[in-house]
Amino acid sequence: MPQFDLQFLSSLLFWSVLSFGILLFLLRRFALPGILEMLEAREKKIKDNLDQAERLKQEAQQLLSQYEAKLKSVHEEGRAILESARKQAQEQMEENERRMEVEGQRMLAEARSEIQRDQRQAMQDIQRAAADLTLLAAEKVLARSLSDADHRRLIDEAVREIARQSKE
Repeated sequence: MPQFDLQFLSSLLFWSVLSFGILLFLLRRFALPGILEMLEAREKKIKDNLDQAERLKQEAQQLLSQYEAKLKSVHEEGRAILESARKQAQEQMEENERRMEVEGQRMLAEARSEIQRDQRQAMQDIQRAAADLTLLAAEKVLARSLSDADHRRLIDEAVREIARQSKE
């Protein structure tokens, strides 16, 4: 193999090292700055993306905490509204019970008053009927002298008269 021949090896090594050096120089001079610049830009873009992701994560955490606070507030407000509604319903029920009690007392008082009025009226009617009967009996007694048969007949007439007046 000719590449391992000692006579060609030294010149081959020289030109290989020289070619590698020139290639390395050209790469460093022209290609490496572009590659480094591209790598730096990529690194910066990745870092910016990571920073932005971190900011978005923090914003999301803030929004989540705000949402949880609002949700808690809404729950508390709902409980307060529910408690207020219960309280109003209880107060309304108690007010209705008080009104019904007052109305019942008023109706009872009216009924008692009406009963007393009717009793007085009935007593007055009875007194008038008794007075009328007494006057009727006295008229008949004075009109004539009575025998036992007349007494019975007058009593029967008085009873019929009372029955007739009570029907009216």
